[in-house]
Amino acid sequence: MLSMLKDGSFRADRALVLGVFAVVVLTGVVWWQGQALRDVVLLPDQGASWYYWKLPEPTVWTRLSAWLGYAAHQLVSWGLIHYAQTRIRRYTGGLKRYNLISLAANLGFVLLHLAQTQLFYDGLAQDVSIFSSQGSVVLLLVVVLLMENRRRGLFAGRRAPIPATVTDVLRRYHGYLFSWAVIYTFWYHPMEGTSGHLIGFFYVFLLLLQSGLVFTTAHTNRWWTLSLELLVAVHGTLVAVMNSGPDGMWPMFLFGFLGVFVLTQMHGLGLGARTRWWLFAGFVAAVVGVYSWRGFGDLDEVVRIPAIEYLLLAVVALLIHLGVLVARRLRPVKEPRP
Repeated sequence: MLSMLKDGSFRADRALVLGVFAVVVLTGVVWWQGQALRDVVLLPDQGASWYYWKLPEPTVWTRLSAWLGYAAHQLVSWGLIHYAQTRIRRYTGGLKRYNLISLAANLGFVLLHLAQTQLFYDGLAQDVSIFSSQGSVVLLLVVVLLMENRRRGLFAGRRAPIPATVTDVLRRYHGYLFSWAVIYTFWYHPMEGTSGHLIGFFYVFLLLLQSGLVFTTAHTNRWWTLSLELLVAVHGTLVAVMNSGPDGMWPMFLFGFLGVFVLTQMHGLGLGARTRWWLFAGFVAAVVGVYSWRGFGDLDEVVRIPAIEYLLLAVVALLIHLGVLVARRLRPVKEPRP
């Protein structure tokens, strides 16, 4: 295997397929291990801002086990990203030794978190808000929209007037941000075997797989990256149905994220105008069908997630642009040579 990696003859697209299969198996392991956690006693649910899966009486060791595991995973990931950016820099169709090391490191930390959950149970949720975990994933999705503005635009294929410096900064440093968002979310939760946890861990494992394929053509495959963007709609919808049933707020997640798809994401696939119109018409028909049953008084649910994402996008772009301007001001001016 290592000899194949030396010359990049092990294809990245093949590694992607094998990686997705491994993610399915790993999710099954999480479910199996979760059966041993049924006797853990938890406090009653206390509302939307309450995270249910945390110990009533945490100890120093339960906290340290989660935070030290997270810190080690995060530092290793950032170190590997720095190495890749300074030593590799070039995209190829085959795996490199770096990719194997990165994938193996992520697998090792997944197994570590499995063991940590069995021994100590608690994740980072004991000490931080549930909204921080959700917000990290939303921030990741927003940054992807910003980065892809040049290629697919932001509204019906039209580019938003975002300074090139903003996109350049994100393309250079997004790996560090995405690594934090994914790994923080991963260690936030104990590795429970509930349906909601399994869907979430399946998604996180795919994102870890994506990070391990950096600087390969699989990492930038537009259909694969779109699948990762759209899986949040599947995850959000299914979890909403599981938590609140068919009368809950699942349409907000389903149509909210699909709304971003028809407004922005589908325009980067090279689809013809007719195909895109059919997709948009199908979206509208689905919205009308669901809300004719639920009542059109709740139709505002459809625009909540797109409104949040595009507003946050504007804020992030502005902050980065201001940061670039400040950095330029503070940069020392080189004196001309005599």
